Amino acid sequence: MEKYDIVIIGSGPGGYVSAIRASQLGFKTAIVEKESLGGICLNWGCIPTKALIKSAEVFDYLNNVDDYGISIESYNKNFNKIIKRSRDVASKMSKGVHFLMKKNKIKVFDGFGRIKHDKTVEINNDKESFEISAKNIIVSTGARSRDIESLKKDGEKIFGYRDAMTLEEQPNEMVIVGSGAIGIEFAYFYNALGTNVTVVEFQNGIAPNEDHDISKELEKILKKKGINILTNSKVVSSKIVDKKVKVDIKSDDKKFTIDCDVVLSAVGIKSNIENIGLEELGVKIESDKVIVNEYYKTNIDGIYAIGDIVSGPALAHVASAEGITCVEYIKGLNPTPIDYNNIPGCTYSKPEIASVGLTEKKALEKGYEIKVGKFPFSASGKAQASGHTDGFVKVIFDSKYGEWLGCHMIGSNVTEMISEAVVGKKLETTGHEILKSVHPHPTMSEAVMEAVADAYDEVIHL
Repeated sequence: MEKYDIVIIGSGPGGYVSAIRASQLGFKTAIVEKESLGGICLNWGCIPTKALIKSAEVFDYLNNVDDYGISIESYNKNFNKIIKRSRDVASKMSKGVHFLMKKNKIKVFDGFGRIKHDKTVEINNDKESFEISAKNIIVSTGARSRDIESLKKDGEKIFGYRDAMTLEEQPNEMVIVGSGAIGIEFAYFYNALGTNVTVVEFQNGIAPNEDHDISKELEKILKKKGINILTNSKVVSSKIVDKKVKVDIKSDDKKFTIDCDVVLSAVGIKSNIENIGLEELGVKIESDKVIVNEYYKTNIDGIYAIGDIVSGPALAHVASAEGITCVEYIKGLNPTPIDYNNIPGCTYSKPEIASVGLTEKKALEKGYEIKVGKFPFSASGKAQASGHTDGFVKVIFDSKYGEWLGCHMIGSNVTEMISEAVVGKKLETTGHEILKSVHPHPTMSEAVMEAVADAYDEVIHL
């Protein structure tokens, strides 16, 4: 039986990053993956969805070339080629992870991993069944699309995000249930290509985890694009009739039915923690999450868990950070625990959304006296020149000490701008320090400085 210092089950952004860091620290490392290296993020999530969105964005540009003084006589989209490009990008990224595994001398085992009592991992695949042993095991098995009773997925007419990326033909009518990042991104993609999209959201605003002003602005922009948005609404039942899906919806006090070609269920995720040996080992699990300490150690010695299967934001960059922290703890490096109050969240629709820290509502609920500043991109020279004037930057500071409590953005490329706020918060930057840091002109990032200036009544360009 082969013996390892660390065996990682699952090769998503949590798993493969953990493996590389473990190898860097001198651990003999192996990773077990039942499908494709890179996990959901590289193969069915973060990366291929961005490829789809880029194709939609290019098509959107073509539809509006007159605004830029350009004339094109004829153009069209090819839905199958758009899907193929997305799959090709995912394949290339997965191959990149294969290269990283070889470079870092990490053994990759193909198959389904199951932990046994003596810290062995049983691996089963189509060809064989065998065991390896480990001093430490990190479980990083991720999550899948959650099922709800009123929306039973069949993988063809009613499906999750994975199937939404590989449809054989573009639907004419589509219902998306849930308006988190997954729902909003797919709503933009299909709408931009010409599908009639309806978004159904149970909460009283879309993107419900975002600041209220962001949610309102996003709803206004998406409605302008022609997306039908139903808030305070839920799916009561759904059924497939002939080649259509009948979706019964209750919206406020009204009940009605929408006939559509397909339904995307984007109502959340379910942790992949079944049948991998956790129950038999006695690992503590509550509310679908593995219970861990600040270094991701479970109640069972030598067993760790990271990523979507533990509490916290289910985000690729969070899983990676958790994996690095976990491995450095095992090595005895005493890493600083992750500050979950300083995790950026991004939605890659058009416009994009990026945020970190407290919303205005949460800051007030926590008892802060606050200063709030906003700067619209319509007042940005770079935004005007590029033709992307939708959205704004909103900042929230503690009035007493100047602490940067939150930053919320909606607009073009704001996912590339949010790191300024993340680093600023990490370094305990005050509003005045941001305000007095000279930002380059003309850039979209000037809007951060201008929003801070607005909070302190020093804004110049409003």
